[in-house]
Amino acid sequence: MYNPYFGFSEAPFSISPDPRYLFMSERHREALAHLLYGLQIDGGFVLLTGEVGTGKTTLCRCLLGQVPEHCDIAFIFNPKLSRLELLKTLCEELHIALPEGVCSLKALFDRLNAHLLDSNARGRKTVLIVDEAQNLSAGVLELLRLLTNLETERHKLLQIILLGQTELRELVAREDMRQLAQRIVARYHLEPLSRPEVGAYVRHRLAVAGTRAELFAPSLLERLYRLSGGTPRLINVLCDRALLGAYVQGKPAVDRATLDSAAREVFGLPRRPKVPAALAAALGVSLLAGMATAGWQLAPQPLFAAGRSGLDSLLAGASAPADAAPPAPSPAPEPPGIVPGSGDTPSPPAAPAGSPDQENEPPLEPPRPEPAEPPPEEELAGPASEDHWLHEALAVRALFGHWQAGIRQPSDLDGACRQVEEMSLRCLRRQTTAESLASLQPPLIVELAPAGGPPFLATLLEHDGRRARLVVAGEVREVGLAALARRWSGRYVQLQQAPLARSRRLTLGSRGADVAWVDLQLARWEGQSRPRAGDPLFGSELEQRVRQFQQANGLLADGVVGAQTLERLAGLGAAEMTALTRQSH
Repeated sequence: MYNPYFGFSEAPFSISPDPRYLFMSERHREALAHLLYGLQIDGGFVLLTGEVGTGKTTLCRCLLGQVPEHCDIAFIFNPKLSRLELLKTLCEELHIALPEGVCSLKALFDRLNAHLLDSNARGRKTVLIVDEAQNLSAGVLELLRLLTNLETERHKLLQIILLGQTELRELVAREDMRQLAQRIVARYHLEPLSRPEVGAYVRHRLAVAGTRAELFAPSLLERLYRLSGGTPRLINVLCDRALLGAYVQGKPAVDRATLDSAAREVFGLPRRPKVPAALAAALGVSLLAGMATAGWQLAPQPLFAAGRSGLDSLLAGASAPADAAPPAPSPAPEPPGIVPGSGDTPSPPAAPAGSPDQENEPPLEPPRPEPAEPPPEEELAGPASEDHWLHEALAVRALFGHWQAGIRQPSDLDGACRQVEEMSLRCLRRQTTAESLASLQPPLIVELAPAGGPPFLATLLEHDGRRARLVVAGEVREVGLAALARRWSGRYVQLQQAPLARSRRLTLGSRGADVAWVDLQLARWEGQSRPRAGDPLFGSELEQRVRQFQQANGLLADGVVGAQTLERLAGLGAAEMTALTRQSH
């Protein structure tokens, strides 16, 4: 629609994997080199992984355009197949004639082996490429491993390239996949674009489409990086919507408002309602009048209230923090001649110089210096008003990206927590006191309420007890831990690996791997190099150690390992245990 308006020969930001639009960043160049290497080596697996939308399929299309003449390629883009279906699809891709109604794995295997032997005798190389390979079942992966056993005395007959999302790395790292993992001869993980590469990427796609006009100012490219995280597919969708918006409004280029509007469409977030100018002015006058006649305080509703992006549903049973009392008004200064506390009676005038009263006065002391005013307290600012609507999605990206959890972005916190349940991760949603912030182990999402502004979510990345580093609406900031604690509601969300004993309470007499795990975690907390019990039995000694741990962490010291004790044990990080060990000596 907007192509003639901007002078494009075709849409520059289509999400189809057109290799002409492939931007060769340093990462994409290295990834393509790994794929080309896979076409040259003899046998084994080549693994290319990356987050959703980073350009794996486009790289594969580019690879297909550089296949040597002596290579035969079989490409499977729908890996949700059974073993029989995969072998049939592979034979069809290689144009192997099959008998009618064949349904035997052995018959297909024999036909495939005969074809590969004949191709090898003619000097040809056969390569199988599987896209979206994270969806392969364990049985199909084992079949692929067996296919790499097809060989002659000198050559492997089949080379396999697997393309997939981050979950593919986790899949092949499983213990039952160790035989396949040993046959991976090259692997590469494709990361998103860097900040400078986003601008080069946009300019490259515009140039391929037929224009070198600056349709996105440098400041907008910086914002585009913050919105997309450097993911090419998100960049394409955002730029496409922004160009359409500029076309509809008759603008010669994309501006900030148009890009933000496009981002709201892409992220599926509601638009901020506009307040008419007359109403805004009336509200402003009313507000000033109210402030002049009475004290006021801001009491925003917590972000954890029920709703699509709220978190109170995640923090069941957590109470809202008490409202802070308004500061007491300072006393008005007394007029000259009035003694404080004596009513309205003026004080007597000073005696004239040389009078007897003055002669009996003690000598004047030198003036004492006024005490220095303490430095102003550091204040935590919220996101810019135009960025506030992004705070939740970007906090989720920062926390879940730290765990390399492949969530479908953009996502709100509720949706992200549901997605990671399939990855043996879970969201811990808690409320505590502001004083305990220093004892929590980052990274975690915290709810903050700046002075005079709406509450927002931020991701606490790390702290050293004095200073903290956090992500606010995609921007990394440093702030004092005390300033952060003053604006923290006490609510937080943390990602953790699910502990072994999550399914039951452990008490005296319990036995098994869950008890051994608790023993190990307690030993680490105590600074011991190995578990102390030596037997997976919950005895009286272990119960006493559990009580000590519970008491030190502000929990009910009943000696029973329940949900809260398990979560605290699972959340112990190496740095926290080192500090606790130093305190115990």
